[in-house]
Amino acid sequence: MIIRAHTIIYSKNPEKDRAFFRDVLGFDSVDAGNGWLIFALPPGELAVHPTDGEVSHELYFMCDDITKTMKELKDKKVKCSVITQAGWGSITGGGKLGLYEPRHEMAIKGKK
Repeated sequence: MIIRAHTIIYSKNPEKDRAFFRDVLGFDSVDAGNGWLIFALPPGELAVHPTDGEVSHELYFMCDDITKTMKELKDKKVKCSVITQAGWGSITGGGKLGLYEPRHEMAIKGKK
C-alpha cells in the first residue's frame, strides 16, 4: 500500500534552500528536470499533536548527539538556537529547521 512519504517545503528562495540541503547537509538528490531537485531523506517518524490554535507543520531532523550536530553545522556557518530540554528529548529550532535528539524509543525499527 503506502511505500514512502514525500515531504514538501515551500520556499521564497528555492535555489538557496536546495543548495543548503545538497551542499551543507549533504543529502543525495535526483534532478526531476530543470534543476528541480528531489532529496533522499533519512528514515523518519510522524507525530500528530493536538492544537486549539492554527494548524501548522514542523520539520525536525533527528540526531543522536545534538551538541555534536550543532557544532558540525556551526562549522558550516549554520546558526542554531539554544537547546531546550524536555522529558521526551532535546530540541533546537524555533525557526525554519529544528534538530531533535529523542530520549524515547523510536518508531524506526532497530533504533534507540
